[in-house]
Amino acid sequence: MTATAGHRPAEPVNEDPVLRLPVRRWRNGEWQDTLDDVSAEVPVSVSYNSIPHVVMMATPRDLEDMGVGFTVSEALALPEEIRDVRLDTSSGAFELRLSVTGSRLGEMLQRRRNLTGRTGCGVCGAETIEDAIRRPPPVAPGGAIRHAALVQALRSLRSRQQLGKATGSLHAAAWVSWSGELGEVREDVGRHNALDKLIGARLRSGAGVEDGFAMVTSRASYEMVQKAATLGIRMLVAVSAPTALGVELAQQCGLTLVGFAREEQQVVYSHPQRLLP
Repeated sequence: MTATAGHRPAEPVNEDPVLRLPVRRWRNGEWQDTLDDVSAEVPVSVSYNSIPHVVMMATPRDLEDMGVGFTVSEALALPEEIRDVRLDTSSGAFELRLSVTGSRLGEMLQRRRNLTGRTGCGVCGAETIEDAIRRPPPVAPGGAIRHAALVQALRSLRSRQQLGKATGSLHAAAWVSWSGELGEVREDVGRHNALDKLIGARLRSGAGVEDGFAMVTSRASYEMVQKAATLGIRMLVAVSAPTALGVELAQQCGLTLVGFAREEQQVVYSHPQRLLP
């Protein structure tokens, strides 16, 4: 198709999640001109039934997973209310286009978020305190993992963080079975995005959340607990620390929250019955 007069065709987007950039590095007592792998970070617009909703900064990989995970973890729609998700880059930008049932769309318009979501922001655009501090219903009882199996999962996750290994700047979220086997792993510059990508991957594959739990390489702020509990995920294991509000929410929702997860130590902040000797 020929571009109309005065209008240039859109430049194709760069979908590489890692960019190799020239840098000057001090090493071994001297400056070196070399190349360094740096995480890509791009604005991604999310729309529902062609109505703009929010713009988020994210790593350009597994974006359809992120769109579905964000929609469900933010309680915007139930999985069965999402009809379709499509990444459109024809305009030269990253546009996530989701289609939801008409009844759900009306509710979305009441809480439409026309703000830019920063990479580290989980509640950008929430209009009320009730929207921001949403309290999901309690998760189902049951589910447990042996300590040795948890440690093995932590070891396995390191080898699956391919983008993080290359750049040193990405968060990862992984699905772990109750027997300690690692399933899906998703990475992003934003910790919320990584978890949303993991959730979306599970939902799009038709997998449930009964057979395991989520493990993240970030801190466990209350938004992370909120997202997990909204899906009914019964345990969240974080490599870094939780926040007090995250612990409070986990206690209220019946979710097991583990922080400072290392091979040599783990700290359980709520409902410790799911972590066995």
